[in-house]
Amino acid sequence: MRFTHRGPAPARRNDIHTIKSLLPYVWQFKWRVIAALTCLVTAKVASVILPLFLKDIVDQLSLPATLMVLPVAALLGYGFARLASGVFGELRDALFARVTQGSIRRIAAQLFKHLFALSLRFHMQRQTGGLSRDIERGTKGIGFLLNFMVFNILPTLLEIGMVAAILLWRYDFSFAIVTLGTIATYVLFTLFVTEKRMVYRRSMNDLDSKANSKAIDALINYETVKYFGNEAYELHRYDTNLGKWVDSAVKNQISLNFLNMGQGVIITIGITLLLWLSAQGVVDKTMSVGDVVLVSAYLTQLYAPLNFLGFVYREIKHALADMERMFGLMEQGEEIADSPTARQLATSQAAIRFDHVDFGYEENRQILFDVSLEIPAGKTLAVVGSSGAGKSTLSRLLFRFYDVNAGAISINGVDIRDLTQHSLRHHIGIVPQDTVLFNDTILYNIAYGNPDATQEEIFQAARAASIHDFVMNLPQGYETQVGERGLKLSGGEKQRVAIARTLLKNPPILILDEATSALDTRTERAIQVELAQIARDRTTLIIAHRLSTIVDADEILVLDHGQVLERGSHRDLLLQEGRYAQMWALQQAGQGEESSPASN
Repeated sequence: MRFTHRGPAPARRNDIHTIKSLLPYVWQFKWRVIAALTCLVTAKVASVILPLFLKDIVDQLSLPATLMVLPVAALLGYGFARLASGVFGELRDALFARVTQGSIRRIAAQLFKHLFALSLRFHMQRQTGGLSRDIERGTKGIGFLLNFMVFNILPTLLEIGMVAAILLWRYDFSFAIVTLGTIATYVLFTLFVTEKRMVYRRSMNDLDSKANSKAIDALINYETVKYFGNEAYELHRYDTNLGKWVDSAVKNQISLNFLNMGQGVIITIGITLLLWLSAQGVVDKTMSVGDVVLVSAYLTQLYAPLNFLGFVYREIKHALADMERMFGLMEQGEEIADSPTARQLATSQAAIRFDHVDFGYEENRQILFDVSLEIPAGKTLAVVGSSGAGKSTLSRLLFRFYDVNAGAISINGVDIRDLTQHSLRHHIGIVPQDTVLFNDTILYNIAYGNPDATQEEIFQAARAASIHDFVMNLPQGYETQVGERGLKLSGGEKQRVAIARTLLKNPPILILDEATSALDTRTERAIQVELAQIARDRTTLIIAHRLSTIVDADEILVLDHGQVLERGSHRDLLLQEGRYAQMWALQQAGQGEESSPASN
């Protein structure tokens, strides 16, 4: 038996891989990037030549009073260089702002699109809280990485190179050796310790996502928690994860303190050695006071950002760890994808055929066994059976949320795997048993079936679903907020909204999955008349538990443990005196008891 391929799980990424994933989004703004880098180099060159003008000013002012003149050229050069450093630095920031924010926007949109392309299996296994936290941290990490790579690391590396070249050019090679040796030691120490610390950061991310997932899951299921009085239990689960997060956070902080101390020792030793060499040069009369000022200015100018570079590198590593998860989501393989030759479905009359279909959600759990059925265009097929028989699986396969393991499903003779998913699903409307609404207005939820519909069309669909009068009697009418997952509405009200939403979509194929299970008898009968009228010109699949709702179906199919047990019209199945006849007798007896005085 052939089971569905789920797509490869993303492997552990490295930092280079993560940066490569980011670069195409940044390069979409290539002219802004080039202009910003030009401003960066100009600003840094101006910053590096500042101490040279300062040295000339000090040397000229150190002459005897009789020889002293105002160093106009040096003063003007110093002022121009400082102005250029500031102006081009601000221009760089202004030019790069759209690069950063634009890249974040495009990556977030691409990720959102990709998540919708992933299979139902992925979304049934995911944890919403952890997923949202991964996306949030990843997008923030992009902004941090881009800003500090361009505004701190590149300028600092450029400045280090230019300062080392100036020291080699003007002074003894020992100055450059001490400078570069200190920098190399600092960088290597920072890299080594930071890499060791990353295990704590990844652990913190995992535990943070888990704690957030448990908190959101508990809040979403607020009523269930209250029903069973398990507030303390949920708090314990949440607090236990937070406790583990605290342990990782403390270890992370201790290792950070060790890193800062080591960096401070290395920088102090380097500065002391350079000042010692400068002072020795003045004593030996090989260097002037201006040279000492020059070296001191470079020390201040160089080691201040270098000290900050340690923090930036650590945070960039953290940002890369955060982005690692987000880009990992983008590499999650699509289980269900359109074939390169997939074509659009465009029809107003759809004939559906299941041909010897086998299917299982897992390899060791098969749901459907050699199921064959046919729904001619404009006809109605009802599927009944006990819970777990595989009834709802038929609708999921028809929507192509999963691919069959064997056999085929076709519409008008075309395998649905040869159709684009968008066009396929555009032709199918469903009223599910478990209706979930958006946390928005009733109007928004009904209009979701056709966002381009007019208000009158929305009202017409609501009337057909017998909910218009109810909505109009609400204080805010169609602008009433339904709450998260529609919790402010009753089960019957939610189901009527779902019916109106599907009617507004007006699809040629209609699936009614226990569509009136949450309605009272009077409303159910009213809606059944409407649904029968609506289904008359549509190819309809009804998944039912109450047999009284499907007696007029063109054909009824009885499923049992994933196999077709019986098929025929309501009258034919009763005459067979099989499973369907037994179910009918039990339900009729139950209705008789409900209507008897003794049951009241």
